[in-house]
Amino acid sequence: MSLLSALDSRHTVAPEGYSRWLIPPAALSVHLCIGQAYATSVYKNSLIAHFGVSQTAIGIIFSIAIVMLGLSAAVGGTWVERNGPRKAMFVSACFWGAGFLVAALGISTKQLWLVYFGYGVLGGIGLGIGYISPVSTLIKWFPDRPGLATGLAIMGFGGGALIASPLSRQLLSLYDAGYDPGDAKSVAGGSALVLLFVTLGVGYFLIMMFGVFNVRVPREGWRPAGFDPASIREKPLVTTASVSAANALRTRSFWLLWIVLFCNVTAGIGILEQASPMIQDFFRDNGASSVSVAAAAGFVGVLSLFNMAGRFAWSTTSDIIGRKPIYMVYLGVGMVLYALLASVGHTATALFVLLAGVILSFYGGGFATVPAYLRDLFGTYQVGAIHGRLLTAWSAAGVAGPLIVNGFLDAQGKPGTLTASAYQPALFTMVGVLAVGFIANLLIRPVPQRYHEPAPEPQKVAS
Repeated sequence: MSLLSALDSRHTVAPEGYSRWLIPPAALSVHLCIGQAYATSVYKNSLIAHFGVSQTAIGIIFSIAIVMLGLSAAVGGTWVERNGPRKAMFVSACFWGAGFLVAALGISTKQLWLVYFGYGVLGGIGLGIGYISPVSTLIKWFPDRPGLATGLAIMGFGGGALIASPLSRQLLSLYDAGYDPGDAKSVAGGSALVLLFVTLGVGYFLIMMFGVFNVRVPREGWRPAGFDPASIREKPLVTTASVSAANALRTRSFWLLWIVLFCNVTAGIGILEQASPMIQDFFRDNGASSVSVAAAAGFVGVLSLFNMAGRFAWSTTSDIIGRKPIYMVYLGVGMVLYALLASVGHTATALFVLLAGVILSFYGGGFATVPAYLRDLFGTYQVGAIHGRLLTAWSAAGVAGPLIVNGFLDAQGKPGTLTASAYQPALFTMVGVLAVGFIANLLIRPVPQRYHEPAPEPQKVAS
């Protein structure tokens, strides 16, 4: 059997007795690798020094990757459904690994456009395909607990930075003796950056191959022991019908859920993008902050933990209370937390960290719960393709969230001189953004029958 034929979906059908609990680790191996995207700030200063450009010029790399994530997930979603998870994961690994190698070439030749193309475009395609590749497979293996299954995998994307950040720092200190991994202002030389990107590209490709060769799809008609598909009919907003990706785009529920995801992500990413300077500014008095650079970096790590834990805990909770109620928590309680952060967040560091942490847990939970929400509304038929199209909301929010926060902060003063009051207009704006999402979630209704795929006709028995 050739490599290409081994990647075909017909060769990934699980044999009798295959444990479905082997699927989440396969999905997790991909999501942990592509979750490295959240760790780009580790070598941001080194790239700025190497290329001699502004923060914005380097920050664009991450923005390109997130935009390409949404676009590739939307465009490639149907292809992923048609070709199965193994081939999709392999393509993701190739693009993700190649993105690092092309970026390494750009660093070594000081061609910034190659870093944009490599990490931003190629890596972004790997991000998008890799993000959605295991989703429909997990949902088919766990029809009884879709929130738990997708939460296990997507938790890896939120937690990828927890591994990638210290790993990248240690590799840079290995490749450059002058680099101090404990100093946030320390920068590494160009040759160390090249070696780092080559190491990450090759290493991530090999780890993702674990997922490629271990993922399986359930055989036709398989169901978990003791699971009765009729039981889900009793739950509100849960369908046993099938809706195609093309028809999903024609429904009001899809676009309402797009607004819900956009609002939830816009609010969360506004804090995530500004986390380190934000906690220092909130506790600044007479120009000096009581929070050190090291403590601010630790705060970013704590937020990553809340982000990762929320993806699993809240999505699992949604299996119990339902998808619509859990989003009412994300958006409704989120509004209260943002208002508290703006009004009393500056009174105590512990209170600030707690409020920001729970907000970020809702941000992560929203990502992990949305595939199960889509499954409830549209069925399992083309849920991966529908998920890919919905992720364009993430791309839009990745632009809108930082623009809202940075736009208000630019009007308040220069970085390093801001205080808690400078953040209040942006934080109260996020309360309004979440209110829009809360209303959109309330308006979501079951998909009308006219959008359902025709039920298969029963087989005639030969006489």
